[in-house]
Parts: sequence; C-alpha cells; structure tokens
Amino acid sequence: MNTAPIKVGISDLNVVRSPGALMTYALGSCVGICLYDRINKVAGLSHIMLPSSTASHGPAQPYRFADTAAGILVQKMIAIGANKRLLTAKIAGGARMFATGSNSALSNIGQRNVMAVHEALAKLGIPIIAEDTGKDYGRTLYFSAEDGIMVIKSAKCGESKW
Repeated sequence: MNTAPIKVGISDLNVVRSPGALMTYALGSCVGICLYDRINKVAGLSHIMLPSSTASHGPAQPYRFADTAAGILVQKMIAIGANKRLLTAKIAGGARMFATGSNSALSNIGQRNVMAVHEALAKLGIPIIAEDTGKDYGRTLYFSAEDGIMVIKSAKCGESKW
C-alpha cells in the first residue's frame, strides 16, 4: 500500500482513488464490502453490521445495513469517477463468532449478513469475484485502490490476499 489507509469504522463507508487505500477492523459477524473499478482505479469499502434496514426501529442509519449501504457506496464511487458497469466486489467477514446450540437470528447474524450482501450486490448487477466469509474468527481488511487487492489479516489464519 502506497499511502496510509483511511479507516472505515463499523456501520461506515468511504471511497478513494489510487493510490489510496481503505481498511476496517473488527469484521466478526459484520461484512466488509469492497467495490473496485480497475480502469478508473476507484475503490470503496463499506462495513455493514446488519442485513436489512426494514427491521430498524431507531433513526435511519443507512451505512449500517447491507440493503442500503451497498447502493450508497456505488453512488459515492461514481461521484469520484467510477463507472458502475466496471465495478466488481470482494467481500469478507460474516463469521459465527459465538458457538451456540441454537440457530437463532442472533447466532447466525454473520450468515444472514453475507446472504444480504449477495442479494444487494446482485440487485446492483455487481459480480462478487472473491469472498472470505463465514468460519469462526474475526478479520481486519485492507483494500487498495492501486491494484484492487483485498488483504485479510486474522489472528487465527494469518494473512491472505484476494
């Protein structure tokens, strides 16, 4: 990475042009959505926490949900020069962080987040070209606008590049 990455917090998103980079911590059951336009070298990263805004009873926080954050991320990328038709996605996270005997909505939130991200990106016509999801460990994610490489770091599995 050529420059210090911009940090994206939980329920947040951001976009950069090359040579910029983005990063997020604490991807447990949350999912990191990395979008990339390789021709215009524009990258976007969203750290979603929940699958659907329809279940929210509080004030609207569209960056928190897969169904709303993905579309906003695309619009912000277009605003700085991305072409929607060129976007591809890489996703990570969606872990089952706590072993429970139940299959309750809370215990499988990671799996539900991954499914919601798949649905949101399909509706936007954006193909997922790499995915590191599920399992039982948290991840830190780095995403480069220079080359579109997503680097995943975890205490359990070390580092991998996608």
